[in-house]
Amino acid sequence: MSDVFDNVMDLARRRGFVWPTTECYGSVAGFIDYGPLGTLVKRRIEDLWRQFYVISEGYYEIECPTIGQEAMYIASGHVKGFSDKMCQCPACSEYLRADHVAEAHQVKNAATLSCEDLARSICTLPCPACGKKLGTVEVFSFNLMFQTNIGPGSQRKGYLRPETAQGIFVDFGRLLRFYRDKLPFGTVQIGKSYRNEISPRQGMIRLREFTQAEAEIFVHPEEKEHPNFRRYAEYAFPLLSSEQQLAEVEAKTYTMADAVSKKVIANEYVAYYLALTHELLVTAGVNPQKLRFRQHLPDERAHYAEDCWDAEIFSERFGWVETVGIADRTDYDLRAHADQSGDSFTVYLQYETPRREKRRIINANMGVLGPKYRGKAKAISDALQETTPGKDGATVTIDGEEIFVPADLYEVREEEVDVRGEDIRPHVIEPSYGIDRMIYAVLEHSYHEDEVEGEVRKVMRFPARISPIQVAVFPLMARDGLDTIAGSITRELQNQGILAEYDDSGAIGRRYRRQDEIGTPFAITVDYDTPENETVTLRDRDSMKQVRVRKDQLADLIPALIRGKVAFSSLN
Repeated sequence: MSDVFDNVMDLARRRGFVWPTTECYGSVAGFIDYGPLGTLVKRRIEDLWRQFYVISEGYYEIECPTIGQEAMYIASGHVKGFSDKMCQCPACSEYLRADHVAEAHQVKNAATLSCEDLARSICTLPCPACGKKLGTVEVFSFNLMFQTNIGPGSQRKGYLRPETAQGIFVDFGRLLRFYRDKLPFGTVQIGKSYRNEISPRQGMIRLREFTQAEAEIFVHPEEKEHPNFRRYAEYAFPLLSSEQQLAEVEAKTYTMADAVSKKVIANEYVAYYLALTHELLVTAGVNPQKLRFRQHLPDERAHYAEDCWDAEIFSERFGWVETVGIADRTDYDLRAHADQSGDSFTVYLQYETPRREKRRIINANMGVLGPKYRGKAKAISDALQETTPGKDGATVTIDGEEIFVPADLYEVREEEVDVRGEDIRPHVIEPSYGIDRMIYAVLEHSYHEDEVEGEVRKVMRFPARISPIQVAVFPLMARDGLDTIAGSITRELQNQGILAEYDDSGAIGRRYRRQDEIGTPFAITVDYDTPENETVTLRDRDSMKQVRVRKDQLADLIPALIRGKVAFSSLN
């Protein structure tokens, strides 16, 4: 018996939403093609995301290369630690995600087990590919990045980016100047990321090439009260905190104000973007009854993160699927790139009034230091300011070399100075969206089957602003001038930026069904009354109700219906 997943994917392939890539050569798991309608849905969801983050939040978008040099991913930790635990089935030689095999059989905390413990936990389990018992297998770490070479001769190693975030982090200095050296500020990026998944078996849920939409919001580490928090202070939805998970109790509904005051959520910034994400997902077409926010458990949260939550969407086939991650990443990323590159990745913040402070000043005797250390003298003098000298001298590190500087080559004194500001390294709040997972959730949650006049009516109940075709225009008959009027209406709507589709093929009922199946929210029918009274029939997809409206109202009415400014039920 087919389930919702089978029905959705059958419709998606048949009607041009999504299908396997390179089918003529044998499709490869982890890659998909978006068809004509799927591409439209994808663009509309991306533009909805931009509406929330770029237009409403004021976070400008940048676009970075999808290939990055190795140094960037050494700093970010991806070269060393971006890996999954893998094993190979002795019977069929299929490579498997060991933790996924364990999780499928209710092994608790599989993702946090060591390779040795995972091997022991799966030895009696069946291979998901061939069904035979795995037995004794070796579990080992497999780095998920796609490696490449930049330029000829393999002189410089590069990687396809596993996330869009690092491009924003390394651009921090230029972005800071763009935002006039003030905090807070944010920058966003939407684009392709790549992960060489071991054994992707979940269609659109786990891809090797996928689209991410990420925002990096740079805030003062001691000022995490969001300036517009009141926008979402009373916004409420289910939260599954780490304490609730450990106690094995259900998610509980909180307002964001209550969640912050009760320390369920670490700070207002995290709470604000949890609420914004909830609103965005519901606007896109995710069923709010199948949406929850789960806090990372202590053993799964990154050691540097202050707080981390996942927006999880329920799928009939896959259960709760992580779709968005919202984290307070502290200053980990900027500090890592500062250590690797030598740049400061800090912001100079000027005080309102100067502060009088005692400072220790180390004045190097450059007359002696220069001849003794030559080209390193200036670097040594600067490094001395960061040391705590001993009785006999101080040790500094220059280009990896430790140098002892005798006490008679510098003078230490304390003096009071006016301090006009300080350099601080911002913390980063990161909402990270998996666009492809959002699209699958919207497809599944929008799919419905009704019975109309003894026949099954398949309908995609997309929100109007997400629908690929926004309005269909039908002449009742493709003659007697009705087709000319319908063509004129179609062009007029297209001139308004509406994606309108003209269709005169087949019986009118069949045309309605075709448009219902791809989610077109409204249909306009030009009939034999139109030439006489200048009215047309406007049909609503969900209720199947029809009203007569004036033809000259359509250019204003259809955009208003699509944007939700006018409800169809309000039309006479």
